[in-house]
Amino acid sequence: MTILLLGSGGREHAFAWKMTQSPLCDQLFVVPGNAGTAAIATNINISPTDFEAVKALVLKEKIGMVVVGPEDPLVKGIFDFFKNDDQLKDIPVIGPSKVGAQLEGSKEFAKEFLMRHKIPTAAYDSFTAETVEKGCDFLATLKAPYVLKADGLAAGKGVLIIHDLAEAKEELRNMLVGQKFGEASSKVVIEEFLDGIELSCFVLTDGKNYKILPTAKDYKRIGEGDTGLNTGGMGAVSPVPYVDAVLMEKIETRIVKPTIEGFQKDGIEYKGFVFIGLINVNNEPIVIEYNVRMGDPETEVVIPRLKNDLVELFLATANEKLDEITLEIDSRSATTVMLVSGGYPENFEKGKVISGLENVTDSIVFHAGTKLENGAVLSNGGRVMAITSYGDDFQEAIKKSYQNIAKLSFDKMNFRKDIGNDLL
Repeated sequence: MTILLLGSGGREHAFAWKMTQSPLCDQLFVVPGNAGTAAIATNINISPTDFEAVKALVLKEKIGMVVVGPEDPLVKGIFDFFKNDDQLKDIPVIGPSKVGAQLEGSKEFAKEFLMRHKIPTAAYDSFTAETVEKGCDFLATLKAPYVLKADGLAAGKGVLIIHDLAEAKEELRNMLVGQKFGEASSKVVIEEFLDGIELSCFVLTDGKNYKILPTAKDYKRIGEGDTGLNTGGMGAVSPVPYVDAVLMEKIETRIVKPTIEGFQKDGIEYKGFVFIGLINVNNEPIVIEYNVRMGDPETEVVIPRLKNDLVELFLATANEKLDEITLEIDSRSATTVMLVSGGYPENFEKGKVISGLENVTDSIVFHAGTKLENGAVLSNGGRVMAITSYGDDFQEAIKKSYQNIAKLSFDKMNFRKDIGNDLL
């Protein structure tokens, strides 16, 4: 079949890399893609949220399945757009309905879902510009640090953790009245702070059945030792060494099962990935957030550990037959380190020539913010590429990633040198 993949990051390159290995994939189009996907698929330079342009491409190329990488098209309702169009309704879309996508599109919707289905999560309340002073009063009832979350999509940067009460109140006013995150922070969720170790649990569901994918841990802060500003992710490790069978069993029975059952009870159509951001507090898993797609850079360590045919998995998801598939997972560890542009996550320059790609051995390079120009690969974003490696344990894998990073360069290239150190 001919498949269309939406997105342009490292996650999408990892999906493309895996799907093109499938005998079921005759041709793969990526919208808009990057220099990495250009080498293995056909990039088409249209926006993933321009649904009419996507429709025209799907009809022209006789596309048989659409896989949605990022959250934006999902929150804007691409699943429903296909379902409600006579020419598109028989083409499966891997990703939830618009209502399902609200689990990521609205922090308040997600918290209400968690409470309604008795899934463990932090205590919270939500506020708008009109109720900002009530929000400040609510902050005063909590213990530091204070967690403020922009309700809408803020490209992974809408969460603030603040230790000082006066500063927390000031930031709440900044978000609600000063529109710090624009429309995304017209409503803000204030949450109690949970102290523990974070991890990500990834689930593929057809709405009834589900498969739990390998666990992963990502590193959000720009600086070593988890310091500095939040980013989209600086690296990841899979599996998470401290997640044992007992913790996994708790995650499945208390969180994954009630989440999928919640979709059915609420009549939410959901065929795609559920990314559950968890915190392990004294060996009790608690949900911090839902995302409605795979994480990035976690995809770059989870997908390489999947032995199954990814297209086959997606078809089973579309046909509600995931229960007929047995997941096969590579027992090796996988690690990835993200190379980023100097200045990221703040102001950074693009268009830097990347050299040394041909010298990489024993690692997989997943392109993120890259483009091809006159035969050269140039940086084209904040996060530029992820260097993924396998090893018998994560230490061996991470060593390979760093050895290969030493062969790569572009102007002002930056990366964290301590990925996985907290797990030693």
